Amino acid sequence: MIHFPAVRQGPLRALSLRVLAAVGLVLIIVFVVYLDRDGYRDVNEDNLTLLDSAYYAVVTLSTTGYGDITPVSPSARLVNVLVITPARVLFLIILVGTTLEVLTEQYRTNLRMTRWRKTVKDHVIICGYGTKGRSAISALLETDFDKSRIVVVEKSATAVRQATSAGLVAIEGSATRSSVLNEAHVKNAKAVIIATDSDDASVLVALTVRQLTAGQVRIIAAVREAENAPLLKQSGAHHVIVSSATAGRLLGLSTSAPPLIDVVEDLLTPGQGMALAMRSAERHEVGTSPREVESLVIALIRRGKVVSVVEPAGVKIETGDMLVYVRDDRSTSSASSA
Repeated sequence: MIHFPAVRQGPLRALSLRVLAAVGLVLIIVFVVYLDRDGYRDVNEDNLTLLDSAYYAVVTLSTTGYGDITPVSPSARLVNVLVITPARVLFLIILVGTTLEVLTEQYRTNLRMTRWRKTVKDHVIICGYGTKGRSAISALLETDFDKSRIVVVEKSATAVRQATSAGLVAIEGSATRSSVLNEAHVKNAKAVIIATDSDDASVLVALTVRQLTAGQVRIIAAVREAENAPLLKQSGAHHVIVSSATAGRLLGLSTSAPPLIDVVEDLLTPGQGMALAMRSAERHEVGTSPREVESLVIALIRRGKVVSVVEPAGVKIETGDMLVYVRDDRSTSSASSA
């Protein structure tokens, strides 16, 4: 099931509000009629009881009108003209409006789903909306990635509601199932980020994605244990991040070289100071050393491989290289918030 970001209150809430409004209107009319009960007569020429007043209010507002209770006094007839008749019109608007609200909401949802299925392309699928999944989405949004091109696949209904509340399109179901990934249009995706809670589920997701896309979609996965990383790569993952090993290295750095952990946290925390970024090499930079570039270049990406800039022989920038550099993220954050 595909869930879209909520743009208005749900149909159940709207229906509940209309039911309360209708009941409140009936109670008001019952009160008005009962106050002037001496001005009404039934077929037996008896005065109205509270039950008779409620009966008269319901059949009048619903336009049933059996005619067994009628207003006979001028004040009762004036109340019918000035109060009950407008209330009857309002009651009908509430009933018709409720039906239209539900039908309109269903039509709007179907229309959004049809439009989404036609236009979704080059999107990123996030399998899992836990801590790792949310962090991956935050990193994408920091690079100005369009939020509408992010699709969350999550089997937890609670996590799905959290994703839609954050303005994301979410699909409820297990990412290990091909039918769920097809709902996410995995064949047209730009990348699939696997951020599940278990390594075995990550392997199954990677195998399913590779089977459906024939290896044409980039797969990035996170695993807890380093021994499972080769298995994930064999399953089709292009990049594997070992979360436990990375956390362990950071813990070791915090003990042996505490200032280094501050640098790493600064690089990974958005808007705090330094940040890693990547861009294409410009024409005037081709043939020069990375150290001669105005930006602080720490690595080159050449034909999909990382080229270190600290090699003894020296490295020259070539056409098509991607430059990995350190930027001042504080100026970027200030500009975006201004």
